Amino acid sequence: MRPRLAVTLGDPAGIGPEVILKALAVPAIRECADITVVGSRYVLRKTLERLPEKLRIDLQQLNILDVSFGEVGEIVTGQGNVASGAASFAYMEAAIALTLAGEFDGIVTGPIAKTLWKAAGHDYPGQTELVAERSGVKRFGMLFVAKSPYTAWTLRTLLVTTHIPLCQVPAALNSDLLSLKLGLLVECLRDDFGLRGGRIVIAGLNPHSGENGQLGTEEKEFINDWLMGERRRYSEWVLEGPVPPDTMWVKPGQVWFGRGNDGADGYLALYHDQGLIPVKLMAFDRAVNTTIGLPFVRTSPDHGTAFDIAGKGVADASSMMAAIEFAAEVVKNRRGK
Repeated sequence: MRPRLAVTLGDPAGIGPEVILKALAVPAIRECADITVVGSRYVLRKTLERLPEKLRIDLQQLNILDVSFGEVGEIVTGQGNVASGAASFAYMEAAIALTLAGEFDGIVTGPIAKTLWKAAGHDYPGQTELVAERSGVKRFGMLFVAKSPYTAWTLRTLLVTTHIPLCQVPAALNSDLLSLKLGLLVECLRDDFGLRGGRIVIAGLNPHSGENGQLGTEEKEFINDWLMGERRRYSEWVLEGPVPPDTMWVKPGQVWFGRGNDGADGYLALYHDQGLIPVKLMAFDRAVNTTIGLPFVRTSPDHGTAFDIAGKGVADASSMMAAIEFAAEVVKNRRGK
């Protein structure tokens, strides 16, 4: 049985509907899974009318689950508002409920605007936190995966802290949180990628990883000791670190572009931009955001709503295609455990 995936439109005023239609116009994407688009047939039809003929797809070829949320006419392409925020939240709620009920094996989520969720009365940092809450999961992580088009090497980056202000990161970090995230990464590498051992690189927090307390004390106070304990716990893995953040990404960058071969199996970044600036520099158009620790697969393209280009037919669907293909691949890997 092919993987059963729900693909949510995301914010209907953004580029989500466009990149989904462009992705599903590719036969190989439609064939990798049984796909149901969760959103609005009306929005998809209006989006389709703006696309060039060569990119069009017959909506009759698609499984579409219409989700009622209010007045569709209140949504204006390129102009996110309370109505579009409410719609994207309703699409996500429907997909989660059906997946938890066993209708789907996973969810691929279109991009949403977090501010518009809040404006519509839904105060969540993002889709990751919503899907974790509805799944009853306390232990989860945000992993970014991308395959190099030059070497086929796979970059895997897990964030320890996610959507919090930078000034709150040092207080949020502790040994328990680091152990939780590292454990999630090890389990993901084993269950979703079939790796039983290898190398994981862990970033330091401060410049030069603190330089023995001269440039920050977190490494000296607890990160170094924590890492020594984890090396004993995960003897089958080489745990390298804490690596100074400014040099941590040199080797993966070289491997990505075919100028080296010393890439690790996973990277643990301590805060949002520490992990995502290098990921987006290397793989902005093909990185996939996946939530690990859930009872089902959840992936998303690694880009936002792009209201400024919505409706112009110029959005790149590469990341959405990668998100669908990766979700299907992980479902198959989990079935084969």
